[in-house]
Amino acid sequence: MQKKVIVWGTGNVGRPAIRAVLSHAELSLHAVIVSNPGKVGQDAGELAGIEPCGVAAVSDWQAALQTGADALVYSATADTRMEEAIGELIACLDAGINVVAPGFYLYLDPQSSPEEALAPVRAACERSGASLFVSGIDPGWVMDMLPAVLSGASANITEIRTREIFNYALYDQPKVVREVIGFGTPMDELPMMLHDFAIDMVWSPMVKLVGRALGKPVERCEISVERRPLEKTIEVPGMGIFEKGTQGAFRFELRGYHQDQPLYALEHITRIDDDCAPDWPYPPGGGGCHQVIISGSPTLDVTVHGHDPVEPGMAGGGNSSAAAWLVNAIPAVCEASPGVLTVLDLPRITGAAQLGANTDE
Repeated sequence: MQKKVIVWGTGNVGRPAIRAVLSHAELSLHAVIVSNPGKVGQDAGELAGIEPCGVAAVSDWQAALQTGADALVYSATADTRMEEAIGELIACLDAGINVVAPGFYLYLDPQSSPEEALAPVRAACERSGASLFVSGIDPGWVMDMLPAVLSGASANITEIRTREIFNYALYDQPKVVREVIGFGTPMDELPMMLHDFAIDMVWSPMVKLVGRALGKPVERCEISVERRPLEKTIEVPGMGIFEKGTQGAFRFELRGYHQDQPLYALEHITRIDDDCAPDWPYPPGGGGCHQVIISGSPTLDVTVHGHDPVEPGMAGGGNSSAAAWLVNAIPAVCEASPGVLTVLDLPRITGAAQLGANTDE
């Protein structure tokens, strides 16, 4: 019997999540929750850019949670409303619904989570028997399982590095780009995302998961940040003007140490204009990419470009792969023991149920 899945949100991850659920042989789209009144009643397929699927979007999320769903993809914006989003997450779990989500960074790795943040979520799982799996961004799988798998094809490894290179002019989230990431803000103001505590909270769990997967856990982390100003005023469609002299690019690195050896590194190189920081690396194909670099014999340099036929472009491809990773994990999350899960708690996530989608009897 197919698992009944709710998708909460029809933004950059929600749209491809709807498409991935509809094409998954073991899942059925049960409901779609929206916050925009203009979307209520619209067909979920059309909201996701495809043919109608017969599921109308609703705004009453409390009612939707009481309709017997097995799982929920939480893709509503959480970055700018974290307290409210966590309240919604706990309500989903209390309703006995298994949840998969990309952006609840506090729950990426329970071993790294502050107990005061983890306890209410864990308690909700215990009360209802539900589970939570947070995949992370960048787009999740590139930063944890892909490095572990690729390491098996190299010897004498000195470093495992993951990297995102991206022009955020392509990212359809103006509020996040300005207020969280800080593009267009004065250089004497450090954006929220670039404080050490924020980088540690969001990205160190990914590095720690790689370390545990390989049996050489991360014992401490070091963080470095570099920023560059825009050398000219630019205008980005849909986002407006970014003034010369304001933040135009940044680069941060989080290094993970095991027995005082810097074995792991996670790096972001991020611009709002391609002409800013020309001496920093660029993505091989332009726009953006994710990379895994295994320094060893041989050195493996793997670049991932996602291309989605419904939402072309680097941002669309990355968002689509993040959504597919979550959706394809749902059957395993539903079968797992209750609690806050990591990718290390799940069997191998594959696209078997998407291969020749819905053709098996």
